[in-house]
Parts: sequence; structure tokens; C-alpha cells
Amino acid sequence: MYILPPGIKEDPVRRWALPDRVFFARGACHILAHAFLDAYPASKFAAIWIKPALGFTGSHIVAVRDDDTAFDYHGYSCWSRLLEHTRAKANRWWPGWTAELIPLPKEVLISEAKSREFDRLWLREPKQFLHDVMPRAGRFLLRFPRPPAKLLLTR
Repeated sequence: MYILPPGIKEDPVRRWALPDRVFFARGACHILAHAFLDAYPASKFAAIWIKPALGFTGSHIVAVRDDDTAFDYHGYSCWSRLLEHTRAKANRWWPGWTAELIPLPKEVLISEAKSREFDRLWLREPKQFLHDVMPRAGRFLLRFPRPPAKLLLTR
């Protein structure tokens, strides 16, 4: 979790200039999750929205598997540990922070209209960023190994 100085998320130039890790942590996590799911369609990963309780911030979208594996801007991690880390860090900044976990269909991740079908979810489409964000997400994914063979579906 990163806290940005005021105004950066609203300024397309300053937002685009953020380091990749911060960029995909603060406002483009859904794009990274979509790119991951798109790059590895044989995996059993699915998008999960960490939806903060009303009145709190700290929304995040990750790709998760039911075997306790997650992928986000950190790379691969243990989903239960990532969730606990998120809760602990958020509670340091916003005491009482809590969130629910909402599964999201992949197509919602790149559609503003479809994202608005979920209460308090509003996601930017790839074309709404300063530049084409999908190649940036693809390059960021290359920093991490492919999912291990044991995490891929067998045909």
C-alpha cells in the first residue's frame, strides 16, 4: 500500500510518471490483474476486489487462486499473508479499517461501465490513462516468472 501526495491521481502526467510498482498499486491494480489473467489464461487465478468498508479508502484488486496464491504489484505471494499485510497496514493509517472480498469477472477490469455495476467500484479503462497502459502492464509482468506449472490447468 502506498499513500500518494494530494493531486497525483487526478493529474494524468504526474500519475503516469509514478514508478511502475506504485502506479500498479495506486489506481491501476485492475489493469495489472487483467494483464496477468490475459497472459496466463490456463491458470486458475481470478480477480478479487478488496473492497474497504464504507468511509474507508484502500481499495485493491488482485489475481488470486484458491490454493492461497496471489499476484499483484508485489509479484506472487501467499494470499492470506497479503490480505493480513493489507489489513495491518491499512489499520495503521485508518484505525478500524476492514474490507470485504468481492470476486470480479475479468471483463469488469477494463470496462468503466461494467465496473459501475458493483457498488462503489469505478475503474478506468485502459484508454483513459495518459498513454496506452496495457503495454506498460505487459512489461511489468515480465519482471516476474510465469506461474509455476503446478498452478496451470492441465488439459
